Amino acid sequence: RQARKKSESGIYHIMLRGINRQTIFEDSEDSEVFLETIRIYKPQFNCEVHAYCLMNNHVHLLIKIDSEAIQHFMRRLGSKYVYWYNWKYNRVGGLFQDRYKSEPVEDDGYFLTVLRYIHQNPVKAGICSQVEEYQYSSYHDYVHPKPNLLTDTGFALGMMSKDQFIEFNHEDNDDKCLEMQEITRLNDNEAKVIIHKISQCQSTSDFQAL
Repeated sequence: RQARKKSESGIYHIMLRGINRQTIFEDSEDSEVFLETIRIYKPQFNCEVHAYCLMNNHVHLLIKIDSEAIQHFMRRLGSKYVYWYNWKYNRVGGLFQDRYKSEPVEDDGYFLTVLRYIHQNPVKAGICSQVEEYQYSSYHDYVHPKPNLLTDTGFALGMMSKDQFIEFNHEDNDDKCLEMQEITRLNDNEAKVIIHKISQCQSTSDFQAL
């Protein structure tokens, strides 16, 4: 497997996905527990959370953290939530698929693109029609701030006003950031058709000779 790319800025876009596309948030309590788990480990790893969105079977995070600490932060976050989830639903085993995915975010322009992509995830998935309709994203921390916010909003709002932020997060776009790659599996007959089309061989022996 490929080594992770380190971010010079310390900012990463992270995606954590349920194994076999499994639902990882069955109800609002699950989502609240996951967010509270982030809140617990944030200070321990000197982590800043710039954006988040909890979808049905995956999570997007935009965080700033030391490159040596990121794997430990994600391991603690995942293991603590899985322990609680398994206890609640009387299950055993892993909940998340493979390793978390990550990409470095190295400039202000891409930072804002990722932030908008995360907030618009539920809209593009057809769950809601406007970003403000979705409950479990950091959009509300930016627009309707409350005491003891989970999200560190200062960096983004230092680049634009709140009105500009709202307008920016509603813009139509074709942003694609750390998209989930679906694996397509072929059955034997589909594979035979493709092999025949490319090789023009009429039999197995012809293909072996080729």
